[in-house]
This record gives sequence, structure tokens and C-alpha cells, in this order.
Amino acid sequence: MVHSIVNLFFPKVCYACLNLLNDNEKTICIDCRHDLPVTNFHFDNDNTVSKVLYGRAKIENGTALFRFEKKGIVQQLIHGLKYKGYENIGLFLGDWLGGELKNIDSYKFIDVVIPVPLHKKKLKKRGYNQVAKFGQQIAESLRATYKDDTLLKVTNTKSQVDKKRLARWNNSDELFMLVNSESIENKHILLVDDIITTGATLEACIAVLNQAKNIKISIATMAIA
Repeated sequence: MVHSIVNLFFPKVCYACLNLLNDNEKTICIDCRHDLPVTNFHFDNDNTVSKVLYGRAKIENGTALFRFEKKGIVQQLIHGLKYKGYENIGLFLGDWLGGELKNIDSYKFIDVVIPVPLHKKKLKKRGYNQVAKFGQQIAESLRATYKDDTLLKVTNTKSQVDKKRLARWNNSDELFMLVNSESIENKHILLVDDIITTGATLEACIAVLNQAKNIKISIATMAIA
């Protein structure tokens, strides 16, 4: 009865279609979940993510949960996560991807999960890093350590949405710094982000992380454009 009353005044809706959720649904309704454009990269040994970074950054493995399509469900979910405070979306997606990766040999030996960081000014304004919950859930699934105090963003740039490839590439130069590098030495790191497009941001992060000794780096993102 209490649950019904709470749901009457604070109804739970699907973050994708905004329709009311049934009692057995969480975050996203069943219909929208079935419509999500999953990639299955990690199941199919697909190297699409690696190809984005080919010749620019060496990674062990790379995957993305969804394909990003303009005006699609994934865009709506990530927009809600980044700009509307719907952090539950990050939890949901991290739990989904982490649950899949923990059963795949190439991801079973991840030691540390590190999110692509936000600059402290943007973090203060938004109140959270949209990748944090996603990364934390994956780390929990893989029984890895989640670390957000090692890779830091030191330049506050404007949103890179709609910028051309060359501008995005140049904008990612010298944005990040590594602290306490000894804490990730000899580790296999999973670097997580929301979307991979040109790969410029991830490339910049990888270059900085490689200042640590004897590390391996893999990548996992919510989506690939």
C-alpha cells in the first residue's frame, strides 16, 4: 500500500520513453530495452573500438555497450545522465556491461577501473562525473578497484559536441595529468567513458596513463558513435 501511494505521487518512469514503469521494470522499460542498439563487441571479439585508436594508442581490449544514433534512445539516455541528473542511468548501464564483462576471459583480470575525469570546475557545476556510477558498477562486477584520484583533468574545455574532428583532436592535447602513478604500476587498467567518437579524449588519457610503469589498458564505453 505504501509503495502504491509513493508511486502515485512520485511515479517511476522509463528514462528513455518517459512512460510509467511496471513494478517489475527498473530504469528502462522492457520495450525500450529491447530496442537498444547493443553492439555485442565483447561477445563477438569485434575490434571496432580498437580500430578507432589504431596507430594512435595501444589497448588490450575495447568495447562499447551501444551504438550511438542521433535522436535515438541512447542519445536520450546519455543526455539525461549528463544534463538532467539521472545518475541511475549510469548505475543501470554499468551493472549491465559489468555483468557481461565478468564472464569474458579478456576482462576477468582487470585490476583498476579509471573514469575519464571532469575538470574540477565542471564537476562542481554538474555535481557529479557522469561516468562515475558506470565505472563503479563495472569495478564491482569485475572485483576491481575503482580509482578517480589518479587521472585528473587540468584544462577546462567547452563541450566538444558538434566540433569537427580536427578541432576535437587538438582540444584534447595536454588536458590530463597523472598523480600517484605508483598506485597503478603493473596493473591492467580499464578506462571508462560515456561515448567514443574520434577517440581523441581516450587517446590523450592513455598517453598520460602510460607514464606509469608496466601497465596494460583496456577501454569500455557506454556507446560508440
